[in-house]
Amino acid sequence: MTIREFKMPDVGEGLTEAEILKWYVQPGDTVTDGQVVCEVETAKAAVELPIPFDGTVHELVFPEGTTVDVGQVIISVNVGGGAPAEAPAAAAPAPVETPAPAPEAEEPQGRQPVLVGYGVAASSTKRRARKTSSAAPVAVVPEQLNGHGTVTAAPRPLAKPPVRKLAKDLGVDLAAVVATGPDGVITREDVHRAAAPAAPAAPVQAPAAPQAPAPAPAAPVQAPVAVAAGDARETRVPIKGVRKATAAAMVGSAFTAPHVTEFVTFDITRTMKLVEELKSDKDMAGLRVNPLLLIAKAVLVAVKRNPEINAAWDEAAQEIVLKHYVNLGIAAATPRGLIVPNIKDAHAQTLPQLSQSLSELVATAREGKTTPAAMQGGTFTITNVGVFGVDTGTPILNPGESAILAVGAIKLQPWVHKGKVKPRQVTTLALSFDHRLVDGELGSKFLADVAAILEQPKRLITWA
Repeated sequence: MTIREFKMPDVGEGLTEAEILKWYVQPGDTVTDGQVVCEVETAKAAVELPIPFDGTVHELVFPEGTTVDVGQVIISVNVGGGAPAEAPAAAAPAPVETPAPAPEAEEPQGRQPVLVGYGVAASSTKRRARKTSSAAPVAVVPEQLNGHGTVTAAPRPLAKPPVRKLAKDLGVDLAAVVATGPDGVITREDVHRAAAPAAPAAPVQAPAAPQAPAPAPAAPVQAPVAVAAGDARETRVPIKGVRKATAAAMVGSAFTAPHVTEFVTFDITRTMKLVEELKSDKDMAGLRVNPLLLIAKAVLVAVKRNPEINAAWDEAAQEIVLKHYVNLGIAAATPRGLIVPNIKDAHAQTLPQLSQSLSELVATAREGKTTPAAMQGGTFTITNVGVFGVDTGTPILNPGESAILAVGAIKLQPWVHKGKVKPRQVTTLALSFDHRLVDGELGSKFLADVAAILEQPKRLITWA
């Protein structure tokens, strides 16, 4: 028989490890080129990995829940026919490797473009038990990049990655869950219903579960564990994946860039009226129009008027890098943790295009499908804490950026308007900036411009 080994892939974003969340195949299963064999979680996102060749699963090298370094073999497949060696009943706890002189010579020259699910390094030989001396020789063939897309394995229950993660945290077997979603897709509510008999406290938490953004992203993980702990006074949750990466990035940012935060409270009533008008505008038909859309547009206009705000500090080169484009990041709290995907070249988009981009960004984040590439290269970030009823905050800079804008809750408040106290829609914006790059004057001008545009949204046209 001929064995091919599939390694944990390098997704091209400098990641070094990933956790195996779920295996969709078992030893002895037949797999086809492009079939999804497992789901892994990197420090940035959950990703489904397709196998790049046909054959029969020979071995799952690591069990679910194991963190594996990029380049390590995670599954081997018999691609040459013949009687396979004795297959393990379950995933082995760790690989057992023997020296192999040949693989280094088979490594492709230079760095190859990598698709998720396709490795880049040459494989190593695995020592397998030999049943008899007459067994067919085993040839280990390194995997090759072939450009095929993902194909979902038919036998596995249909569910999105966040739902699979929730089921894993609650100890629910998806195969036993009754699906109520469209086309037989298992929803979060289905998982909670399946877990309810074993977790009396679940109904208390259920209302918050359908919402993808949550004030405390770790809650969906911690709460089920706490229920399972019974009378335990403490619960310990491993720090890994997105939360681990976010923590490291925020600590690095907070203690590297000197943060300054300024605030402005203003009347946003006219922008709220414009939101309602745009909902019936034929040019915006079928698109989502909300305050965040116009706030994002106001930020882009203000960046155009104050371009120095859109910069980065290059410590190694001792240079300030002025960006002539805006990759607009939108902070999103997901069940996996805080992520900040960005809209590439947002400065060049029309209002309808920006609306479409925002909708796609939010939907992808909620489904847990945001790619690492979508979170790279941001230049300016907006975080909307107002959706949680919070007036404002002092946001920490996204690493590599010079400023971040926090949007507070929009509330009806008494406000002096045209010399009289009237009920008006009021909000507070908070701008945190890197004082190495942005001085008080620039930060104040930029924040004042954003507020002025939103107070008089017609300036979106005159200043755009």
